[in-house]
Amino acid sequence: MTRTRWLLRAVLVLALLGGPGLAQADDANDYPTAVRSDYVFGCMKANGDNRLSLDQCACSIDVVASLLPYARYVTAETVLSMAQVQGNLGGQFRSSPQATTALADLRRAQAEAEVRCF
Repeated sequence: MTRTRWLLRAVLVLALLGGPGLAQADDANDYPTAVRSDYVFGCMKANGDNRLSLDQCACSIDVVASLLPYARYVTAETVLSMAQVQGNLGGQFRSSPQATTALADLRRAQAEAEVRCF
């Protein structure tokens, strides 16, 4: 992706960051299946490839989805991805108050999921 496209994407993400925080998600089923599956696969890599981990990780994404609207989840995941970019662009995502808030919302939802599911 060209630098211009990255910059455009960054601007769009920053525009979306102003949404509600950790409010109750309107529809816990608004997360696409592929996103839920990706979360569960990543969770299982961290916690073990077994049936218990599958159940715990599936529970975890269900809790996250119930606490965090999908748009806010996408924002936080984008911030995590963009913060790894070297240079000024990545720095904007590492130091922005909006990015910090989005990540804090995701981490709070994940912490609640860990308490409920693990």
